[in-house]
Amino acid sequence: MLFSDECFTCLITRVEYECRLASQNDSHIESTVLACEALLRTLQREECPSPVIASRIHRLACRLIGSADPYARLKRANNDDALAVMRRVAPSLKTFHDLCLGAVIANTLDYGSAKHHVTNDLAGFFAREFASGFTIDHTARIEQRAARVVYLADNCGEIVFDRPVVEYLKNQGAHVTFVVRGGPILNDATLDDALHFGFKSIADLLTVNAGDGVAELGLNPALLPADLAEALERATIIISKGMANYESLVTMKDLPPVAYLMSVKCDPIARSIGAPPGSKVALFVE
Repeated sequence: MLFSDECFTCLITRVEYECRLASQNDSHIESTVLACEALLRTLQREECPSPVIASRIHRLACRLIGSADPYARLKRANNDDALAVMRRVAPSLKTFHDLCLGAVIANTLDYGSAKHHVTNDLAGFFAREFASGFTIDHTARIEQRAARVVYLADNCGEIVFDRPVVEYLKNQGAHVTFVVRGGPILNDATLDDALHFGFKSIADLLTVNAGDGVAELGLNPALLPADLAEALERATIIISKGMANYESLVTMKDLPPVAYLMSVKCDPIARSIGAPPGSKVALFVE
């Protein structure tokens, strides 16, 4: 998806939020936000996917505010909260459908959209959302295609619920490549998070979406490491978590079938998918 005027305020709001996580200096925050606004107005004239633009803006904000990972504390808290909930609900997550639904509910641990608010009661929220189920449910079709899977992870916390999905796929005989961000950006999962939760020993290949430690949202074809490019070539399906991965993949051609697993958190994504904000989707696109 291309960057729209509607996205401008949302992105700048997120910039200010992450600056305030790293600094209490109002003047420093203001100058950083203004610099990001100026760059964003320039980048808006370029026809490239929204995650590419957002990544450049977030990298600039982190550099100017002097913090490589403003969300570090929140990411640890998200992982702890998700682990606590997982311990309670794990016995009820038995089928591929249930595991995917759990992973999509956990996708709500996301600070990337100004209109989306992260719950303070993940356990209660999980129970309510699990009972309501998917708005779009193509999990049966997704499971049928899961022979060689490239699994694009999204947020911290959420990654706790990605693990049992990957374990299920492996137990069914699938080959799984698990992909996290190349460097810290927003509260997205990085290699450190994946290693902490044991994905190195679970997945056939653990890799990053961008090499050389680049903090990049979604998939940028210009930054793909060689092992990921090869995995995409051989995949029977991509399982794509979250909105940034969706925004990237819908602009790319010659892909294998894609399963979009996410919570819909903003109006542009809602219009693109055809499901209202707040929807939980497991959308198969061939």
